Amino acid sequence: MTDETGLPPDIALLWGTRETPRRGPKPSLTVGDIVKAAVEVADAEGLAAVPMARVAAQLGNSTMALYRHVKSKQDLLMLMADIAFEQPPDFSPGGDWRANLRAWAQAVMLAVSRHPWFATIPINAPPFGPNNLRWFDRALSTLAETKLAEAEKAGIVMGLMTYVRGSYRMNAELAIGFAQNPVAFSRQYNNALTQLVDPREYPALSKLVSAGVFDTESLWEDNDTGMDPYFDLGLEIYLDGMAAYIERRSAD
Repeated sequence: MTDETGLPPDIALLWGTRETPRRGPKPSLTVGDIVKAAVEVADAEGLAAVPMARVAAQLGNSTMALYRHVKSKQDLLMLMADIAFEQPPDFSPGGDWRANLRAWAQAVMLAVSRHPWFATIPINAPPFGPNNLRWFDRALSTLAETKLAEAEKAGIVMGLMTYVRGSYRMNAELAIGFAQNPVAFSRQYNNALTQLVDPREYPALSKLVSAGVFDTESLWEDNDTGMDPYFDLGLEIYLDGMAAYIERRSAD
């Protein structure tokens, strides 16, 4: 189903082209007000605390007043997922694609760390919100000076998105686990593996344990970026693969 713009209603809502039915005086409440209040509640109390009634209470309005602008909880989550990203970094034309994509990926992690609830919103459609598409566009723009075909640029950026999303989602889940049971992340883990891991059955893992990789006061590193300690290593490995691929394509 589409509206008068020809767009599906949810996309029209994201882009602000869907008209809100009005009777009487111009309403003081806007979609932007509702989304801002929902984000405030989710930041403070988590995503589970964002039913429409709770958001209405945050705004001092009735639940029905919200439904005149946002038809469902699903629409609200869609709007929240788009606004969470705010503005992506700008890159100068002709810049170093590797440095720019590294900065882009780290900026995504930083943006998501401000809204931990974002990691729990399921992906059920390709990105079509203005902010999500703006981030997609910025990443694609870093590859403008390469000889990659447009489809290849999309594949590379989507692969990077998969890595970044996997990292921040796992980081968000581990943060919850650490808050609930920090002992599980302590030296207790190393001690248990030392006793349980038989080098004949787990030869590679046994070398890791013997090297003291897990022998630390805490395996959890809490920081302002929300990045796990291996994020940068994995990112560099991905970029190395990209560099090799771009070099091969340039030689064609």
